[in-house]
Amino acid sequence: MREVMKVIIFLLIGLTMISTAVAQQNPPTESAMSRFLRYVKIDTQSAEDQPAPPSTKKQLDLANLLAKELKELGVRDVRISEWGIVYGMVPGNLPDNSRVPTIGFIAHMDTSPAVSGANVNAIIHKNYQGGDIVLPNDKTQVITVVQNPDLKNLIGDDIITADGTTLLGSDDKAGVAAIMTMIDTLMKNPQIMHGNIAVAFTPDEEVGGGIEKFDIEGWGAKFAYTVDGEQLGDISNETWSARTATITFHGRSTHPGTAKGVMINSAYAAGAFLAQFAKYPFRPETTAGRVGFLHPYVGNLDVETSTVKVLIRDFDLSGVEAKERTIKQMVAAVQRQFPKTKIDYASTLGYLNMKEVLKDHPQLTDYAIEAARRAGIKAELRPIRGGTDGSRLTAMGLPTPNLFTGGHNFHGKLEWNSRRGLEKSTETLVHLIQIWAEKGK
Repeated sequence: MREVMKVIIFLLIGLTMISTAVAQQNPPTESAMSRFLRYVKIDTQSAEDQPAPPSTKKQLDLANLLAKELKELGVRDVRISEWGIVYGMVPGNLPDNSRVPTIGFIAHMDTSPAVSGANVNAIIHKNYQGGDIVLPNDKTQVITVVQNPDLKNLIGDDIITADGTTLLGSDDKAGVAAIMTMIDTLMKNPQIMHGNIAVAFTPDEEVGGGIEKFDIEGWGAKFAYTVDGEQLGDISNETWSARTATITFHGRSTHPGTAKGVMINSAYAAGAFLAQFAKYPFRPETTAGRVGFLHPYVGNLDVETSTVKVLIRDFDLSGVEAKERTIKQMVAAVQRQFPKTKIDYASTLGYLNMKEVLKDHPQLTDYAIEAARRAGIKAELRPIRGGTDGSRLTAMGLPTPNLFTGGHNFHGKLEWNSRRGLEKSTETLVHLIQIWAEKGK
């Protein structure tokens, strides 16, 4: 009985210390929102089909800034790899840091090639009181409450958007800002107990490159989290399984004035291939939830050679295989229609659904849900209709679920976040590393 009482007293003291530490926290030197507004001004748009990461050198502008700021915060072993990945380590302050696994936090620096990330003009809509938000520099760009129901939960908050001419960059500079502010908070509050924390910022997440260069062993984390999600409370241990198909149409070019009987215009076959998707029921604009899709997203039309790339997405590998068979059937139909046009088909694996690994490590998401609860956020597991750096890292041996950032409408001009989104994401991270210190496993 005495031993039981000792354990109970120890736990009560520990909980009291935790609650006192939270109540008496010193603020960080810079808020998450302030950091975020600085970071989005830096153009870090990545590019497809480049030979090596980083796909654009301008991503190094942010990498160099983050490395400098990490060092100023006292983070150890800060370095930028030849591939543009920023690494660092926050030493733990436990009596024995070895009893707690090193936990990693990752955010990506690049923004999507889909919409310009240059000259981002962030607009703060202070004390939001409801209604649609019209973006000032292109009034055709409207963030509607109908399409953004989470706005109803943010009355009185400060909503952050771009001006309607660019994306905002919340994907994933919100994650970058949250991690940096978490570190800042820990450095200002040595009473917050935590183990060793590895941090990393990656390039080229949006184009699916670079993460294979990640130095898992040298980084030192046993488990990690990408901070790259959307709505507050969204925690994910499941992503698409993804392939990308490339269909190449080969024609024959000649002078159009003497082309009769000689020219074979590959663009016609490519157009016929694309036309089939209008009748295909499973496209991004027609699906939601756990329903996968095919998505022709980029291409090139030319007489001699035309190409079309198609994203293949499903949560189950059997669904990926079925959708790939559908594309091949489309190609075969076009080949019959245009027998003189040579058509090549190829596909590559992007990433696999990380749930197959993460189901064996339920504590990662259990602790994250508890951390969000302590931050006043109701969290739940939701599959990502997309992928993260964590998808590949998990397959490479580093279990890495994904955490929310408060963002919405990634990859477009209607992207937005909020002051509360940034602050609560940061607060959740601070609670999460404390929970790992408490649990010790």
